[in-house]
Amino acid sequence: MKKLSIKDVIEFRNKSNQSKKSFVRNMKLDKKANQNSGGDYWISSLSAISNSFKSNDLQLIANKKFELEEKYKKAEYFRTKDMYKRNMDILRSYENYNFEKWKPSQEITFLKKYKENSIISVRGLEVKVTPNHVFSFKRNGVNEIGAIWFIAKLNGLRIDELGMFTDILHRYLKTHFKNYQLNPMYCIAVDINSNYDVNYSELEKAEVPSILTSIIEEINMML
Repeated sequence: MKKLSIKDVIEFRNKSNQSKKSFVRNMKLDKKANQNSGGDYWISSLSAISNSFKSNDLQLIANKKFELEEKYKKAEYFRTKDMYKRNMDILRSYENYNFEKWKPSQEITFLKKYKENSIISVRGLEVKVTPNHVFSFKRNGVNEIGAIWFIAKLNGLRIDELGMFTDILHRYLKTHFKNYQLNPMYCIAVDINSNYDVNYSELEKAEVPSILTSIIEEINMML
């Protein structure tokens, strides 16, 4: 059976009942959906923003934007030029960005992520979790942990959809980093298209609806 991404879950949610049945059939057969909004499309902007967040170096974003501008000039096909333009547009909005808003004031240590830990079980279904960074920091003598996940999707994400990324990220940290105290303020998902972000404390306070489990249960009912 296909391992789901959160984008798959969002896709399922937005389908008609008949299309949901087809989706589940394809999922059971492990058929790959033909998506135009996959990670490779946005890899230039995602990687530059991720690297800049980690290194505290905004020049990385400027460098990538310049590289894309040169590729844009040389590209011959409209779809290729459009891809470069969309990535450049995102990078422009982060050229002078203050990434400190997503970090604690304490010194942070970036932790290694293991590929074999990237699957989380939710109600028996396997969901892929691929955050950009997991980091630890000490606050009041306690070793705490946080993580950030930058996401890009054509036409962006609604806040409740972004909350699903935060939800699964929280489960990921709880499962694989048991020796740390999880800080919900720094369990963050960011939509780089809109610059919206959701941290787990917003789900705890019901400021952002928590919908992941209910959608997974709906998928399970169709299996």
